[in-house]
Amino acid sequence: MKEAVLHSENDLAEQFRLEEFLPYGLSVASDGVSRMIARHYLGQFGLGMPEWRLLAVVGRHGVLSPTEAGDKTSMDKVKVSRTAASLVGRGLLRQSRDPDDGRGRLMRLTRKGATAYSGIAPTGQQIEKALSACMTRSEWLALQKTLTKLINHTHTLLEQEPAASRH
Repeated sequence: MKEAVLHSENDLAEQFRLEEFLPYGLSVASDGVSRMIARHYLGQFGLGMPEWRLLAVVGRHGVLSPTEAGDKTSMDKVKVSRTAASLVGRGLLRQSRDPDDGRGRLMRLTRKGATAYSGIAPTGQQIEKALSACMTRSEWLALQKTLTKLINHTHTLLEQEPAASRH
């Protein structure tokens, strides 16, 4: 009986190879890129991953509500709130009441935040250059196009998912 179990487990191991599972590969790549970014931004600006993401998105769009920032950074409300509080405490971000919604808040960069934001693009370009060094230009462009397609498709799939099954 044990042989049948082992044979079945081996079959399963052959059917499912973690290293070939796309979500696993994306996660590993994302983790590696995140560590590269954190090294640069943490060392250069003292920013962690959530801080640089929020700083970058507010800098790019000028003024954002926490909800909009969460949508654009794929961070949940709690993470956006904590990250915003951290950036406010460091003098990089300010929040004000939304004139169109008395309960809502709007975020914008301070002068100090704008200075930090101005360093994000050149550092980001250096990181992208390092990442793209292992690919041809056409491979890099194809990766960007495919990744955009996959991101959009994932959003569509998540929107179609019944609310009860979301966690």
